Amino acid sequence: MRKDDTYKSPVAAMLWSFALPGFGQIYNRDYFLGLLLVVWEIILNLFSNLNLSLMYTFHGNYEQAHGIINYEWGLFYPSVFAFSLWQAYNKAKAITYRQEHQEELRKVYFTGLFFGLTAGMNLGLTTHHIYPAEVLQFLAYPVYCGLFFGVVGAVVGHLIELYFVRRRERGTPSSD
Repeated sequence: MRKDDTYKSPVAAMLWSFALPGFGQIYNRDYFLGLLLVVWEIILNLFSNLNLSLMYTFHGNYEQAHGIINYEWGLFYPSVFAFSLWQAYNKAKAITYRQEHQEELRKVYFTGLFFGLTAGMNLGLTTHHIYPAEVLQFLAYPVYCGLFFGVVGAVVGHLIELYFVRRRERGTPSSD
């Protein structure tokens, strides 16, 4: 066990990364990756105009929000965001496990959830324009559609992961 390993809360690490990708890594003392993710997040925000689009969306200026966002850069954001959450959570979990058991953790958590979040957010961002405004009006706007499908994707991804984890734990025989 390294002397600089102190208890790290996986939930706190994930919430720091939720606030800004890279902050969870800095909380876990993974400074290089943390700074890399913070810089990448800033670059993505600047080139995609994501923060301006969020501001316009939350103020109800949907046409401005749609017109200002650069999707070529914006589609990178969900993967950086989800990776930062996933890596911070799992790193904190590994630090805590190493402290308690004096051995390395050989398992990762919530891979399906964060993969589903990424896929769902990208699906929402790229397909927001095909939903008729009369059905579910919020789906016609990129930010809301991305958030909606991100949550749906996260739930579906997590359920799929749980299915396969439980199946493996039950020792389902393979067909040979």
